[in-house]
Amino acid sequence: MNQNLFSLDAISWRGLCLQLLRNFWMILLAAGAVWLGVTGAHNLTYHPQYSSSATLVVTVQGDNSAYSSLSITASMADVFSQVFQSDALRNRIGEDLGEEMEGSIRCSVISETNLLTLTATSPDPRQAYLFLNSALQNYDEVAAEVFSNASLQLLQEPQVPSAPSNTSWLMARRNLLTAAGALGMTALLCLLYLMRFTVKNPAGASRLLDGQVRGVIPFEKPQRIGSGKKRALQAPLLSSPLVSMNFAEAGRRAEAAIEAHMHRNRQKILLVASVTENEGKSTVAANLALALAEKHKKVLLVDGDLRKPAQYKIFNKKEEPGHSLGEVLGQGINWREALCYHRRDRLWQLFQFRPEATPASLIGAFVSRGLGEEMKEAFDYIILDCPPVSVASDAELWLEAADTAILVIREDWADVRVINDTVDMIWKSGGDFAGFVLNAFHREWGQSGGSYGYGGYSRERG
Repeated sequence: MNQNLFSLDAISWRGLCLQLLRNFWMILLAAGAVWLGVTGAHNLTYHPQYSSSATLVVTVQGDNSAYSSLSITASMADVFSQVFQSDALRNRIGEDLGEEMEGSIRCSVISETNLLTLTATSPDPRQAYLFLNSALQNYDEVAAEVFSNASLQLLQEPQVPSAPSNTSWLMARRNLLTAAGALGMTALLCLLYLMRFTVKNPAGASRLLDGQVRGVIPFEKPQRIGSGKKRALQAPLLSSPLVSMNFAEAGRRAEAAIEAHMHRNRQKILLVASVTENEGKSTVAANLALALAEKHKKVLLVDGDLRKPAQYKIFNKKEEPGHSLGEVLGQGINWREALCYHRRDRLWQLFQFRPEATPASLIGAFVSRGLGEEMKEAFDYIILDCPPVSVASDAELWLEAADTAILVIREDWADVRVINDTVDMIWKSGGDFAGFVLNAFHREWGQSGGSYGYGGYSRERG
Protein backbone atom coordinates (compact mmCIF):
# COMPACT_ATOMS: atom_id res chain seq x y z
CA MET A 1 0.00 0.00 0.00
CA ASN A 2 1.17 3.50 -0.77
CA GLN A 3 -0.81 5.99 1.31
CA ASN A 4 1.41 8.94 0.42
CA LEU A 5 1.07 8.67 -3.35
CA PHE A 6 -1.68 10.83 -4.75
CA SER A 7 -2.95 9.98 -8.16
CA LEU A 8 -5.75 11.41 -10.27
CA ASP A 9 -6.82 7.94 -11.36
CA ALA A 10 -7.74 7.18 -7.73
CA ILE A 11 -10.34 9.96 -7.76
CA SER A 12 -13.91 9.31 -8.78
CA TRP A 13 -14.96 12.33 -10.81
CA ARG A 14 -18.51 11.09 -10.67
CA GLY A 15 -18.32 10.91 -6.89
CA LEU A 16 -16.82 14.38 -6.75
CA CYS A 17 -19.61 15.84 -8.89
CA LEU A 18 -22.26 14.08 -6.82
CA GLN A 19 -20.61 15.42 -3.67
CA LEU A 20 -21.06 18.94 -5.03
CA LEU A 21 -24.66 18.27 -6.08
CA ARG A 22 -25.57 16.82 -2.69
CA ASN A 23 -24.08 19.85 -0.96
CA PHE A 24 -25.21 22.42 -3.50
CA TRP A 25 -27.28 24.04 -0.75
CA MET A 26 -24.02 24.88 1.04
CA ILE A 27 -22.72 26.61 -2.09
CA LEU A 28 -25.94 28.62 -2.32
CA LEU A 29 -25.74 29.38 1.39
CA ALA A 30 -22.16 30.64 1.06
CA ALA A 31 -23.10 32.82 -1.92
CA GLY A 32 -26.11 34.21 -0.07
CA ALA A 33 -24.03 34.92 3.04
CA VAL A 34 -21.45 36.83 1.01
CA TRP A 35 -24.16 38.77 -0.80
CA LEU A 36 -25.85 39.77 2.45
CA GLY A 37 -22.49 40.53 4.09
CA VAL A 38 -21.42 42.80 1.26
CA THR A 39 -24.79 44.56 1.30
CA GLY A 40 -24.58 45.06 5.06
CA ALA A 41 -21.04 46.36 4.90
CA HIS A 42 -22.08 48.73 2.14
CA ASN A 43 -24.95 50.09 4.20
CA LEU A 44 -22.62 50.68 7.16
CA THR A 45 -19.72 52.27 5.30
CA TYR A 46 -21.16 53.95 2.24
CA HIS A 47 -21.75 57.69 2.30
CA PRO A 48 -23.43 58.90 -0.90
CA GLN A 49 -22.28 62.09 -2.59
CA TYR A 50 -24.35 64.06 -5.11
CA SER A 51 -22.87 66.21 -7.83
CA SER A 52 -24.40 69.03 -9.86
CA SER A 53 -22.51 70.32 -12.90
CA ALA A 54 -22.54 73.34 -15.19
CA THR A 55 -20.54 74.14 -18.31
CA LEU A 56 -19.01 77.60 -18.75
CA VAL A 57 -17.45 79.39 -21.72
CA VAL A 58 -14.34 81.52 -21.12
CA THR A 59 -14.05 84.60 -23.34
CA VAL A 60 -11.44 87.37 -23.42
CA GLN A 61 -12.91 90.80 -23.10
CA GLY A 62 -12.25 92.85 -26.25
CA ASP A 63 -10.73 89.91 -28.18
CA ASN A 64 -12.83 87.42 -30.11
CA SER A 65 -9.99 85.26 -31.38
CA ALA A 66 -10.22 81.58 -30.58
CA TYR A 67 -6.50 81.42 -29.80
CA SER A 68 -6.81 84.07 -27.07
CA SER A 69 -9.78 82.26 -25.51
CA LEU A 70 -7.96 78.92 -25.47
CA SER A 71 -4.83 80.49 -24.04
CA ILE A 72 -6.53 82.31 -21.21
CA THR A 73 -8.71 79.27 -20.45
CA ALA A 74 -5.67 77.06 -19.96
CA SER A 75 -3.73 79.61 -17.92
CA MET A 76 -6.58 80.59 -15.61
CA ALA A 77 -8.13 77.18 -14.93
CA ASP A 78 -6.18 76.83 -11.68
CA VAL A 79 -7.09 80.38 -10.68
CA PHE A 80 -10.76 79.68 -11.27
CA SER A 81 -10.55 76.52 -9.17
CA GLN A 82 -8.98 78.46 -6.29
CA VAL A 83 -11.66 81.14 -6.52
CA PHE A 84 -14.49 78.65 -6.45
CA GLN A 85 -12.87 76.80 -3.53
CA SER A 86 -12.09 79.99 -1.59
CA ASP A 87 -13.53 80.65 1.85
CA ALA A 88 -14.66 84.07 0.68
CA LEU A 89 -16.93 82.57 -1.97
CA ARG A 90 -18.12 79.88 0.42
CA ASN A 91 -19.05 82.53 3.01
CA ARG A 92 -20.80 84.59 0.38
CA ILE A 93 -22.78 81.53 -0.72
CA GLY A 94 -23.68 80.78 2.88
CA GLU A 95 -24.95 84.32 3.39
CA ASP A 96 -26.91 84.10 0.18
CA LEU A 97 -28.57 80.79 1.08
CA GLY A 98 -28.89 81.41 4.78
CA GLU A 99 -27.43 77.98 5.74
CA GLU A 100 -24.05 76.34 6.13
CA MET A 101 -22.97 74.50 3.02
CA GLU A 102 -21.43 71.01 3.13
CA GLY A 103 -19.42 69.78 0.23
CA SER A 104 -16.88 71.01 -2.30
CA ILE A 105 -16.71 72.63 -5.68
CA ARG A 106 -14.14 72.00 -8.37
CA CYS A 107 -13.34 73.45 -11.78
CA SER A 108 -11.81 71.53 -14.72
CA VAL A 109 -10.94 72.43 -18.32
CA ILE A 110 -12.31 70.44 -21.23
CA SER A 111 -9.18 69.60 -23.21
CA GLU A 112 -8.36 71.86 -26.17
CA THR A 113 -11.45 74.02 -25.67
CA ASN A 114 -12.32 77.23 -23.87
CA LEU A 115 -14.92 75.37 -21.83
CA LEU A 116 -14.88 74.87 -18.09
CA THR A 117 -16.85 72.29 -16.16
CA LEU A 118 -17.91 73.41 -12.71
CA THR A 119 -19.03 70.63 -10.37
CA ALA A 120 -20.43 70.98 -6.85
CA THR A 121 -20.48 67.86 -4.64
CA SER A 122 -22.44 67.48 -1.40
CA PRO A 123 -24.00 64.71 0.70
CA ASP A 124 -27.36 66.32 -0.05
CA PRO A 125 -28.57 66.64 -3.67
CA ARG A 126 -30.42 69.88 -2.88
CA GLN A 127 -27.34 71.47 -1.37
CA ALA A 128 -25.21 70.37 -4.33
CA TYR A 129 -27.55 72.23 -6.68
CA LEU A 130 -27.89 75.31 -4.48
CA PHE A 131 -24.14 75.37 -3.87
CA LEU A 132 -23.39 75.43 -7.58
CA ASN A 133 -26.18 77.84 -8.49
CA SER A 134 -25.14 80.35 -5.83
CA ALA A 135 -21.48 80.06 -6.85
CA LEU A 136 -22.38 81.01 -10.40
CA GLN A 137 -24.29 84.04 -9.16
CA ASN A 138 -21.67 85.31 -6.69
CA TYR A 139 -18.25 84.42 -8.06
CA ASP A 140 -17.84 87.69 -9.94
CA GLU A 141 -18.19 89.74 -6.72
CA VAL A 142 -15.40 87.72 -5.08
CA ALA A 143 -13.02 87.59 -8.03
CA ALA A 144 -13.63 90.86 -9.85
CA GLU A 145 -9.92 91.62 -10.00
CA VAL A 146 -8.93 88.09 -11.04
CA PHE A 147 -11.40 88.05 -13.93
CA SER A 148 -10.81 91.63 -15.06
CA ASN A 149 -9.71 90.56 -18.54
CA ALA A 150 -11.99 87.55 -18.95
CA SER A 151 -15.57 86.64 -18.45
CA LEU A 152 -17.55 83.45 -17.96
CA GLN A 153 -20.76 82.69 -19.78
CA LEU A 154 -23.10 79.88 -18.70
CA LEU A 155 -23.48 77.28 -21.45
CA GLN A 156 -25.31 74.51 -19.55
CA GLU A 157 -27.56 75.15 -16.57
CA PRO A 158 -27.01 73.06 -13.40
CA GLN A 159 -29.61 70.40 -12.49
CA VAL A 160 -30.63 68.85 -9.21
CA PRO A 161 -28.87 65.44 -9.11
CA SER A 162 -31.17 62.44 -8.87
CA ALA A 163 -28.58 59.75 -8.06
CA PRO A 164 -25.29 59.59 -6.14
CA SER A 165 -22.21 60.41 -8.13
CA ASN A 166 -19.81 58.25 -6.10
CA THR A 167 -19.75 54.48 -6.54
CA SER A 168 -19.53 52.03 -3.63
CA TRP A 169 -16.54 49.71 -4.04
CA LEU A 170 -18.43 46.90 -2.37
CA MET A 171 -21.61 47.31 -4.38
CA ALA A 172 -19.69 47.60 -7.63
CA ARG A 173 -18.09 44.21 -6.88
CA ARG A 174 -20.95 42.52 -5.04
CA ASN A 175 -21.70 40.03 -7.81
CA LEU A 176 -18.02 39.22 -8.18
CA LEU A 177 -17.60 38.71 -4.43
CA THR A 178 -20.73 36.56 -4.34
CA ALA A 179 -19.33 34.37 -7.12
CA ALA A 180 -16.02 34.17 -5.25
CA GLY A 181 -17.87 32.99 -2.13
CA ALA A 182 -19.64 30.27 -4.11
CA LEU A 183 -16.37 29.19 -5.73
CA GLY A 184 -14.67 29.19 -2.35
CA MET A 185 -17.29 26.85 -0.89
CA THR A 186 -17.04 24.66 -4.00
CA ALA A 187 -13.28 24.45 -3.56
CA LEU A 188 -13.71 23.59 0.12
CA LEU A 189 -16.16 20.78 -0.67
CA CYS A 190 -13.77 19.42 -3.31
CA LEU A 191 -10.91 19.55 -0.82
CA LEU A 192 -12.93 17.75 1.84
CA TYR A 193 -13.83 15.04 -0.69
CA LEU A 194 -10.22 14.60 -1.76
CA MET A 195 -8.96 14.61 1.82
CA ARG A 196 -11.48 11.97 2.89
CA PHE A 197 -9.24 8.90 3.08
CA THR A 198 -11.60 6.36 1.57
CA VAL A 199 -11.69 4.03 -1.43
CA LYS A 200 -13.30 5.99 -4.22
CA ASN A 201 -12.70 3.63 -7.16
CA PRO A 202 -10.99 0.30 -7.88
CA ALA A 203 -7.76 2.00 -8.93
CA GLY A 204 -7.65 3.64 -5.51
CA ALA A 205 -8.28 0.25 -3.88
CA SER A 206 -5.25 -1.27 -5.59
CA ARG A 207 -3.15 1.68 -4.45
CA LEU A 208 -4.35 1.96 -0.85
CA LEU A 209 -5.50 -1.43 0.44
CA ASP A 210 -3.30 -4.17 1.92
CA GLY A 211 -4.66 -7.16 0.07
CA GLN A 212 -6.18 -8.46 -3.12
CA VAL A 213 -9.42 -7.18 -4.57
CA ARG A 214 -11.42 -10.32 -5.37
CA GLY A 215 -14.34 -8.58 -7.02
CA VAL A 216 -16.05 -5.30 -7.75
CA ILE A 217 -19.82 -5.35 -7.33
CA PRO A 218 -21.59 -2.48 -9.12
CA PHE A 219 -24.24 -0.46 -7.38
CA GLU A 220 -27.68 -2.02 -7.72
CA LYS A 221 -30.77 -0.16 -6.61
CA PRO A 222 -32.92 -2.26 -4.22
CA GLN A 223 -36.30 -3.28 -5.59
CA ARG A 224 -39.59 -2.77 -3.82
CA ILE A 225 -41.81 -5.81 -3.39
CA GLY A 226 -45.41 -6.13 -2.33
CA SER A 227 -48.30 -3.82 -3.07
CA GLY A 228 -49.87 -0.76 -1.56
CA LYS A 229 -48.17 1.64 0.84
CA LYS A 230 -46.30 -1.13 2.71
CA ARG A 231 -44.02 -2.09 -0.17
CA ALA A 232 -40.74 -3.24 1.34
CA LEU A 233 -37.26 -2.87 -0.11
CA GLN A 234 -35.77 -6.15 -1.33
CA ALA A 235 -32.01 -6.60 -1.29
CA PRO A 236 -30.60 -7.43 -4.75
CA LEU A 237 -29.97 -11.19 -4.89
CA LEU A 238 -28.51 -13.24 -7.70
CA SER A 239 -31.59 -15.46 -7.66
CA SER A 240 -33.89 -12.52 -8.34
CA PRO A 241 -34.94 -11.92 -11.97
CA LEU A 242 -35.05 -8.19 -11.22
CA VAL A 243 -31.29 -7.67 -10.84
CA SER A 244 -29.23 -6.48 -13.78
CA MET A 245 -26.89 -8.75 -15.71
CA ASN A 246 -23.89 -6.62 -14.75
CA PHE A 247 -24.67 -7.04 -11.06
CA ALA A 248 -25.23 -10.78 -11.33
CA GLU A 249 -22.09 -11.42 -13.37
CA ALA A 250 -19.96 -9.29 -11.06
CA GLY A 251 -21.22 -11.28 -8.08
CA ARG A 252 -20.41 -14.57 -9.78
CA ARG A 253 -16.91 -13.37 -10.73
CA ALA A 254 -16.25 -12.39 -7.13
CA GLU A 255 -17.45 -15.79 -5.93
CA ALA A 256 -15.21 -17.57 -8.45
CA ALA A 257 -12.12 -15.68 -7.25
CA ILE A 258 -12.88 -16.37 -3.59
CA GLU A 259 -13.70 -20.02 -4.24
CA ALA A 260 -10.40 -20.44 -6.07
CA HIS A 261 -8.56 -19.06 -3.06
CA MET A 262 -10.44 -21.35 -0.65
CA HIS A 263 -10.01 -24.39 -2.86
CA ARG A 264 -6.30 -23.74 -3.19
CA ASN A 265 -5.92 -23.53 0.60
CA ARG A 266 -8.43 -26.31 1.36
CA GLN A 267 -10.72 -23.98 3.30
CA LYS A 268 -14.45 -24.29 3.91
CA ILE A 269 -15.61 -21.61 6.36
CA LEU A 270 -15.58 -18.07 4.96
CA LEU A 271 -16.12 -15.15 7.31
CA VAL A 272 -17.71 -12.13 5.58
CA ALA A 273 -17.05 -8.93 7.51
CA SER A 274 -16.93 -5.18 7.02
CA VAL A 275 -15.36 -2.30 8.88
CA THR A 276 -18.50 -0.21 9.37
CA GLU A 277 -22.23 -0.62 9.05
CA ASN A 278 -24.23 -0.24 5.84
CA GLU A 279 -21.49 -1.47 3.51
CA GLY A 280 -23.67 -4.26 2.10
CA LYS A 281 -21.86 -7.07 3.90
CA SER A 282 -24.91 -9.22 4.50
CA THR A 283 -26.08 -8.93 0.89
CA VAL A 284 -22.62 -9.86 -0.38
CA ALA A 285 -22.55 -12.89 1.96
CA ALA A 286 -25.97 -14.01 0.70
CA ASN A 287 -24.94 -13.65 -2.94
CA LEU A 288 -21.69 -15.55 -2.41
CA ALA A 289 -23.70 -18.39 -0.93
CA LEU A 290 -26.19 -18.30 -3.80
CA ALA A 291 -23.40 -18.28 -6.41
CA LEU A 292 -21.77 -21.31 -4.80
CA ALA A 293 -25.12 -23.12 -4.62
CA GLU A 294 -25.61 -22.45 -8.35
CA LYS A 295 -22.55 -24.66 -8.92
CA HIS A 296 -24.32 -27.49 -7.06
CA LYS A 297 -22.15 -27.03 -3.99
CA LYS A 298 -23.66 -27.86 -0.65
CA VAL A 299 -23.61 -24.46 1.00
CA LEU A 300 -24.68 -23.26 4.46
CA LEU A 301 -25.29 -19.57 5.09
CA VAL A 302 -25.01 -18.68 8.78
CA ASP A 303 -26.16 -15.33 10.14
CA GLY A 304 -23.50 -14.77 12.79
CA ASP A 305 -24.58 -11.20 13.50
CA LEU A 306 -26.12 -11.77 16.90
CA ARG A 307 -26.46 -8.04 17.52
CA LYS A 308 -28.28 -6.89 14.40
CA PRO A 309 -29.30 -9.90 12.29
CA ALA A 310 -30.20 -9.23 8.67
CA GLN A 311 -30.25 -12.47 6.68
CA TYR A 312 -33.85 -13.33 7.58
CA LYS A 313 -34.87 -9.93 6.17
CA ILE A 314 -32.90 -10.47 2.98
CA PHE A 315 -34.66 -13.80 2.36
CA ASN A 316 -38.04 -12.71 3.82
CA LYS A 317 -37.96 -15.50 6.38
CA LYS A 318 -40.36 -15.45 9.31
CA GLU A 319 -39.25 -16.51 12.77
CA GLU A 320 -39.93 -20.08 13.85
CA PRO A 321 -39.42 -21.45 17.37
CA GLY A 322 -36.14 -23.32 17.76
CA HIS A 323 -34.79 -22.20 14.39
CA SER A 324 -32.22 -19.51 15.24
CA LEU A 325 -28.49 -19.56 15.85
CA GLY A 326 -28.95 -17.94 19.25
CA GLU A 327 -31.21 -20.77 20.40
CA VAL A 328 -28.74 -23.33 19.10
CA LEU A 329 -25.89 -21.77 21.05
CA GLY A 330 -27.83 -20.72 24.15
CA GLN A 331 -30.27 -23.59 24.60
CA GLY A 332 -28.26 -26.48 23.26
CA ILE A 333 -30.57 -27.21 20.33
CA ASN A 334 -28.97 -29.37 17.67
CA TRP A 335 -27.86 -27.09 14.85
CA ARG A 336 -29.12 -29.54 12.22
CA GLU A 337 -32.66 -29.17 13.57
CA ALA A 338 -32.48 -25.36 13.22
CA LEU A 339 -31.49 -25.39 9.55
CA CYS A 340 -33.76 -24.06 6.83
CA TYR A 341 -33.49 -25.29 3.27
CA HIS A 342 -34.41 -23.05 0.37
CA ARG A 343 -35.34 -25.52 -2.31
CA ARG A 344 -35.38 -23.12 -5.26
CA ASP A 345 -31.90 -21.81 -4.50
CA ARG A 346 -30.60 -25.15 -3.13
CA LEU A 347 -29.25 -23.25 -0.15
CA TRP A 348 -29.10 -24.24 3.52
CA GLN A 349 -29.55 -21.41 6.02
CA LEU A 350 -29.17 -20.88 9.75
CA PHE A 351 -30.89 -17.62 10.62
CA GLN A 352 -30.83 -15.31 13.62
CA PHE A 353 -34.04 -13.35 14.20
CA ARG A 354 -33.49 -11.28 17.32
CA PRO A 355 -30.56 -9.49 18.94
CA GLU A 356 -28.91 -11.43 21.73
CA ALA A 357 -27.95 -9.92 25.08
CA THR A 358 -24.62 -11.77 25.40
CA PRO A 359 -23.32 -12.43 21.87
CA ALA A 360 -19.70 -12.89 22.96
CA SER A 361 -20.50 -15.85 25.18
CA LEU A 362 -22.65 -17.44 22.47
CA ILE A 363 -19.86 -17.14 19.91
CA GLY A 364 -17.50 -18.69 22.44
CA ALA A 365 -19.94 -21.61 22.76
CA PHE A 366 -19.87 -22.07 18.98
CA VAL A 367 -16.07 -22.39 19.08
CA SER A 368 -15.85 -24.51 22.22
CA ARG A 369 -18.47 -26.99 21.03
CA GLY A 370 -16.66 -27.44 17.74
CA LEU A 371 -19.73 -26.67 15.69
CA GLY A 372 -17.60 -25.33 12.87
CA GLU A 373 -15.84 -28.66 12.42
CA GLU A 374 -19.17 -30.48 12.43
CA MET A 375 -20.53 -28.16 9.77
CA LYS A 376 -17.46 -28.63 7.59
CA GLU A 377 -18.12 -32.36 7.55
CA ALA A 378 -21.69 -31.79 6.38
CA PHE A 379 -21.18 -28.98 3.84
CA ASP A 380 -18.81 -28.00 1.08
CA TYR A 381 -18.78 -24.35 2.09
CA ILE A 382 -20.04 -22.35 5.07
CA ILE A 383 -20.57 -18.61 4.60
CA LEU A 384 -20.53 -16.85 7.96
CA ASP A 385 -22.00 -13.33 8.12
CA CYS A 386 -20.65 -11.44 11.16
CA PRO A 387 -21.12 -7.92 12.66
CA PRO A 388 -19.00 -4.99 11.46
CA VAL A 389 -15.57 -4.81 13.07
CA SER A 390 -16.05 -1.25 14.33
CA VAL A 391 -19.30 -2.16 16.13
CA ALA A 392 -18.01 -4.93 18.38
CA SER A 393 -15.28 -7.50 18.84
CA ASP A 394 -17.54 -10.30 17.57
CA ALA A 395 -15.62 -10.56 14.29
CA GLU A 396 -12.40 -11.34 16.19
CA LEU A 397 -14.19 -14.12 18.06
CA TRP A 398 -15.68 -15.55 14.84
CA LEU A 399 -12.18 -15.63 13.29
CA GLU A 400 -11.37 -18.52 15.61
CA ALA A 401 -14.03 -20.59 13.86
CA ALA A 402 -13.38 -19.41 10.29
CA ASP A 403 -10.78 -20.67 7.85
CA THR A 404 -10.47 -17.38 5.99
CA ALA A 405 -12.10 -13.95 5.86
CA ILE A 406 -12.98 -11.26 3.38
CA LEU A 407 -13.79 -7.59 3.95
CA VAL A 408 -16.60 -5.87 2.09
CA ILE A 409 -15.67 -2.30 1.22
CA ARG A 410 -18.27 0.19 0.06
CA GLU A 411 -17.42 3.06 -2.26
CA ASP A 412 -16.25 6.19 -0.38
CA TRP A 413 -17.34 4.82 2.99
CA ALA A 414 -14.79 3.49 5.48
CA ASP A 415 -11.42 5.05 6.31
CA VAL A 416 -8.56 3.26 4.56
CA ARG A 417 -6.41 3.31 7.70
CA VAL A 418 -9.10 1.49 9.68
CA ILE A 419 -9.53 -1.02 6.86
CA ASN A 420 -5.83 -1.85 6.79
CA ASP A 421 -5.71 -2.03 10.59
CA THR A 422 -8.50 -4.61 10.37
CA VAL A 423 -6.48 -6.61 7.86
CA ASP A 424 -3.51 -6.53 10.23
CA MET A 425 -5.77 -7.72 13.03
CA ILE A 426 -6.90 -10.70 10.92
CA TRP A 427 -3.34 -11.71 10.14
CA LYS A 428 -2.16 -11.25 13.74
CA SER A 429 -5.02 -13.42 14.98
CA GLY A 430 -3.50 -16.30 13.05
CA GLY A 431 -6.30 -16.38 10.47
CA ASP A 432 -6.15 -16.17 6.71
CA PHE A 433 -7.26 -13.12 4.75
CA ALA A 434 -8.74 -13.83 1.33
CA GLY A 435 -9.03 -10.20 0.21
CA PHE A 436 -11.61 -7.53 -0.45
CA VAL A 437 -14.92 -7.31 -2.25
CA LEU A 438 -15.65 -3.78 -3.42
CA ASN A 439 -19.38 -3.29 -3.11
CA ALA A 440 -21.85 -0.73 -4.52
CA PHE A 441 -19.27 0.94 -6.76
CA HIS A 442 -20.61 3.16 -9.50
CA ARG A 443 -19.25 3.10 -13.01
CA GLU A 444 -17.19 6.19 -13.72
CA TRP A 445 -18.62 8.64 -16.25
CA GLY A 446 -17.10 8.01 -19.64
CA GLN A 447 -15.88 4.53 -18.70
CA SER A 448 -16.29 1.91 -21.40
CA GLY A 449 -17.75 -1.48 -20.65
CA GLY A 450 -20.74 -2.59 -18.68
CA SER A 451 -19.15 -2.96 -15.25
CA TYR A 452 -15.96 -2.90 -13.32
CA GLY A 453 -13.62 -5.78 -13.73
CA TYR A 454 -11.34 -7.03 -10.97
CA GLY A 455 -8.38 -8.61 -12.67
CA GLY A 456 -6.35 -5.44 -12.96
CA TYR A 457 -7.03 -4.23 -9.41
CA SER A 458 -5.16 -6.64 -7.20
CA ARG A 459 -2.26 -6.30 -4.83
CA GLU A 460 -0.44 -9.01 -2.96
CA ARG A 461 0.24 -8.50 0.72
CA GLY A 462 3.75 -7.15 1.09
